[in-house]
Amino acid sequence: MAIFFPGEYLDSTYVIDFDKLYKDGYRAVIFDVDNTLVPHGAPADERAKELFAHLKELGYSCMLLSNNKEPRVKMFNDVVQVNYIYKAGKPLPKNYRKAMEIMGTTKENTLFVGDQIFTDVMGANIAGIRTILVKPIHPKEEIQIVLKRIPEKLILFFYKIARKVFGPKYESSSKV
Repeated sequence: MAIFFPGEYLDSTYVIDFDKLYKDGYRAVIFDVDNTLVPHGAPADERAKELFAHLKELGYSCMLLSNNKEPRVKMFNDVVQVNYIYKAGKPLPKNYRKAMEIMGTTKENTLFVGDQIFTDVMGANIAGIRTILVKPIHPKEEIQIVLKRIPEKLILFFYKIARKVFGPKYESSSKV
């Protein structure tokens, strides 16, 4: 079950302490887009623009990794101006690895931030990347995602138990 457990589970992408993570040695962040950075289908907003500007200022390399088609990802990226991979085939690890290759980073200094367990977290864990799962920004989602949220709740229940047993430093990606 650890393959489904995130390294951390937070309320929002926008509460992640990227400054501290940079000091800890992380140099790249791979992001899902929809419901991780903006509501599903929305363009990059001011908050996203400020986040990416700050990450670049810190020295991070950033990548968008999405299962969406290129027009959706490009629309968001036209504002934040980072690298992206569309139709990524998550949770297959191939494009997580390709993202690190493009950014010139390794699984030891790369983070993944996303809102779904069965695509985002699972794929990053298989690739050996530290994962941060965030709560979806907006409740309106496509039906296939709504249906996946049901078993995700069960996994998060067991994740919270594992955190209590193993402590707050529990990170599934180091156990995969």
